[in-house]
Amino acid sequence: MHVPEWRHDNLYLRYVIGIPLEGFGQAHLTAKRSLLREIHSRHASQWNESVLTIGFARRAATYKRADLLFADLERLRRIAVQIGPLQIVYAGKAHPRDEGGKRLIRQVVQAAAVLNSDTIKIIYLENYELSLARRVTSGVDLWLNAPQAPQEASGTSGMKAALNGVPSLSILDGWWIEGCLEGLTGWAIGQGGTAPHPSEESASLNHKLESTIVPLYYGRPTAYLGTHAGCDRA
Repeated sequence: MHVPEWRHDNLYLRYVIGIPLEGFGQAHLTAKRSLLREIHSRHASQWNESVLTIGFARRAATYKRADLLFADLERLRRIAVQIGPLQIVYAGKAHPRDEGGKRLIRQVVQAAAVLNSDTIKIIYLENYELSLARRVTSGVDLWLNAPQAPQEASGTSGMKAALNGVPSLSILDGWWIEGCLEGLTGWAIGQGGTAPHPSEESASLNHKLESTIVPLYYGRPTAYLGTHAGCDRA
């Protein structure tokens, strides 16, 4: 460990600026391998550590809109086929009395059954708890958050991912209004506001994936440099 004292005094985190980029990459790869081993142990499913892996894990509530990613299945397929494959990890429990939340989980599972292929793998991990949360928030390459604004109080799962060096692709609500620096800490979905149309947010989500995030991960050319939309701030 480069800066072990941070566990006792978080001011020591200022010294991480001196850690080589290779060190961050290796730390993330270790975390990603841990997550993929967990997936394999639960579902005997072989996932590839070189594939872009997206995480969405939190309490299953309707306003969190776990299904926004699936609003345009054909475009998501096209992104995976033409630019690069995707692995998507879902996790989270619904309150026993929250029928809407339980229905949302079923919708994600149904979408996974339709989309799962050689280029897209989707899994919903059961029994979400602290040890699994640690693996998911540190092991994915991109954190997805799609709440219905302005209902996100904070978004602590995304904050945990950020503390593990994982960028977010998120609606501008909750903590992400302050945390988003477009192209640096992650990317914004939409332009913000209190009543955006879901179809516009879906289009923005797919646009960021298609023109920026997936090409960036796979080292492909991209025309979008993250300087003319979303959460740009000095």
